[in-house]
Amino acid sequence: MAETKSPFFTYKGVPLVRKGKVIYFGNMYDEYIVMIEILSSEKKGEIDVANKVRLRKMATDITIPPNKAIVKMAEKSSLYEALDFACAWLKV
Repeated sequence: MAETKSPFFTYKGVPLVRKGKVIYFGNMYDEYIVMIEILSSEKKGEIDVANKVRLRKMATDITIPPNKAIVKMAEKSSLYEALDFACAWLKV
């Protein structure tokens, strides 16, 4: 079977879309996505590395009010840890 190319970066086969300090993890056609917000970062050489991030598991149903669309929330100390939790939340 041929692999299909996604126009997005992926992590474990799941799309990652970044806009500024917010990363959306998941497919908008699924029931839920995870929004990862970078709260703070530090310089490691020439690279900024996130050292505090907030995760929100959100429903993709647009008929649900935004304040009720959030079903889970957490804060983590690294982007890698946040992506690991996001995978578990979405059961990838």
